[in-house]
Amino acid sequence: MGRLRVAVVGAGAAGLCAARHILSRPTAFDLPVVYELTDHVGGTWFYEERVGTYDNGLPVQSSMYRDLRTNLPKEVMMFPDFPFDSHLPSFLSHQDVQQYLERYCKSHAITPHIKFNTVVEEVKPISMETEEGGAVTWEVISRGTYGGHSTQTFDSVFICSGHYSVPHLPSIPGMEHFKGKVMHSHSYRCPEPFAHQSVVVLGAGASGVDISFELAQAKAKVTLSHNKPALQFSLPPQIQQAAPVVKVLEDGSLLFQDGSVAQAQVLLLCTGYSYHFPFLCHKQLGLEVEHHLVAPLYKYLLPPAFPSLFFLGICKVICPFPHFHCQVQFALAVLEGTVQLPSREVMEEEAERERTRKTQMGVQVKHHLKMNSEQWVYYQDLATTAGFSPPQQVIQSLYEEVGRQRQAKPQAYKQINYRLVDATQWQLLEAPSVPTDKV
Repeated sequence: MGRLRVAVVGAGAAGLCAARHILSRPTAFDLPVVYELTDHVGGTWFYEERVGTYDNGLPVQSSMYRDLRTNLPKEVMMFPDFPFDSHLPSFLSHQDVQQYLERYCKSHAITPHIKFNTVVEEVKPISMETEEGGAVTWEVISRGTYGGHSTQTFDSVFICSGHYSVPHLPSIPGMEHFKGKVMHSHSYRCPEPFAHQSVVVLGAGASGVDISFELAQAKAKVTLSHNKPALQFSLPPQIQQAAPVVKVLEDGSLLFQDGSVAQAQVLLLCTGYSYHFPFLCHKQLGLEVEHHLVAPLYKYLLPPAFPSLFFLGICKVICPFPHFHCQVQFALAVLEGTVQLPSREVMEEEAERERTRKTQMGVQVKHHLKMNSEQWVYYQDLATTAGFSPPQQVIQSLYEEVGRQRQAKPQAYKQINYRLVDATQWQLLEAPSVPTDKV
């Protein structure tokens, strides 16, 4: 068998990880082709001042805001074979992460294999009759944003296009009556324009809480509207919690689930993002793609009907870079033949069993792709099957510790610094003398 050709869609962290490990196996794989919509690597970590669309009419991909700092420490975030600079604090700015990914790209000589400013228009399977029987290859049709079309054929495609670019906009009755500004956090960049305004933030996930703190510092009057139990940590006086917004009344005021009513100048939707693969024919691939779900996927990675198509990083509430690393190792082991996949029917049954298990645990369908504490067993399973080392136990231990700190001190936990001592132990360092967070 000749060397396999692999296409990678997206040059964010997942795509760079895939390309790096394909390049490290030159006897099994041809040079990868990485398709990137923009003129840079980094994906969601590349900060764009502008919102809306680029000059070429394509939508701005990044949802990064100016003062974002990571909610996981660098000791947990890093690719296992490529540490962050040791002098950096544990909780990084987006600039630090972007520079890390640029360094990763340069260190592994990935840039020559990236087709920048390139839109992937279609990825479709093609049946090929061979002596060994039927096999599938993939046709990737792309166009340059400045002109020119290309069609190439590959043995496998890695989808690494991320899922933080297409805002999920909830349906709120009467929205046409709202007289203020409505925006999604995808277009939020900094708090100053909202100073002294009344802002209802809808959603209390990581971004909703973080942005609410930023707005409070800019002296906005913030109402954090969500459907979770009341947040247990103390909030600044400028932030009050409220039930979910259920309707906009004819006079433009907001009606909350508990019957209370409020006026607001800004409605900021921190309501998450939708999975979006406009270049795939979902039906042809046997996939159901909803805003919150991609199914069925065997091992949260590949459609049973087309096991040479891999979706990297579909899951949420994970350690992203170690997660990508494990998925890439497994996917390449499948392509190399060191992992023998079960039949399509068995993979479909296992994916369905996993969905049923989550449903029986009381997990809503929209949360089926959230891993959190289950990610460690998942990495161990991939590692055992494909014969690579899973994340060290210290990564799980520190991840869980940071989760506790985040719950207890959401405004202060990013001041803490950590150090990995060995494979099982981490050390708490003194908080830096120079403030690294505005509390």
